[in-house]
Amino acid sequence: KSSLKVIVLLVCTLSATVHAFRVPIASLSTTRGKASTKWHTVLAAEPPEVEDVIYSTKTDPTVATSYTDTTNTVVGGESPAIPTSEFSNTAPINGWVPSSTSPCFGLPGVVAPTGYFDPIGFSRSGITLSEVKRYREAEVQHGRVAMLATVGYIIGEGFSGPFGMSGPANDQLQNVPLPAFVLLTLGIAAAELNRARIGWVEPDLGSWTKTLFKLRENYYPGDIGFDPLGLKPTDAKGFEDMQTKELQNGRLAMLGWAGMCSQELVNHKTIFETFDFYEKVYSGVNPYENM
Repeated sequence: KSSLKVIVLLVCTLSATVHAFRVPIASLSTTRGKASTKWHTVLAAEPPEVEDVIYSTKTDPTVATSYTDTTNTVVGGESPAIPTSEFSNTAPINGWVPSSTSPCFGLPGVVAPTGYFDPIGFSRSGITLSEVKRYREAEVQHGRVAMLATVGYIIGEGFSGPFGMSGPANDQLQNVPLPAFVLLTLGIAAAELNRARIGWVEPDLGSWTKTLFKLRENYYPGDIGFDPLGLKPTDAKGFEDMQTKELQNGRLAMLGWAGMCSQELVNHKTIFETFDFYEKVYSGVNPYENM
């Protein structure tokens, strides 16, 4: 019964996380399955702004099943007549120039064996560049928080923390003294305000719909300039590889944290206690003896 509860709670947690934050699971790379031709739709007669560009998908039987993002052409079929001049004058950001012919406008984040993986369809046909950048911002930031949380769960439960806190990590926050909790809250608020100041367009109260959830055109999602160890590569290929590694580790951490949090909500034991419990179970030892 406990295992069933864990599975159900984990599924619910993951579903709630996806719907709450609308984190995109996909980026650009080789597409698999049905071949498709990508092109954009211009919303006005005037040259479109970068943020107003959208892309759509249309099945073309002459197109092969493989797609390359380096040349924006289709391999094994006819190259589609796709205008891509809307980004021709766009300055690269960390080596990235948006491409309306590529999923997620050419953002990195794909590895084998899945390739371009977006089963829920967050990056479906018709999405705008502004939305893609916002989704990627959410994915990167939540991945970073999840990586810290995953390490925090293990370290916080393995060693006695400040203020005498111990036991399951889910129960430790409520034991933080009020002054320390206030400082923690202010620190989080300051970090979030600084991120908003760097990456987001200032709100226009007179026409708030134009600036709502909109990132700056020269802002790369997640790049807030915080790199105390100097790990950020200076070349485009190196940055793309580093970004992909960060995304993949962040995605894994989000799943890992959701699993640990769900498990502790069910049995109210630490990760190590749960590990020891099931180690005894699978070894044929009664885990309830000598308790």
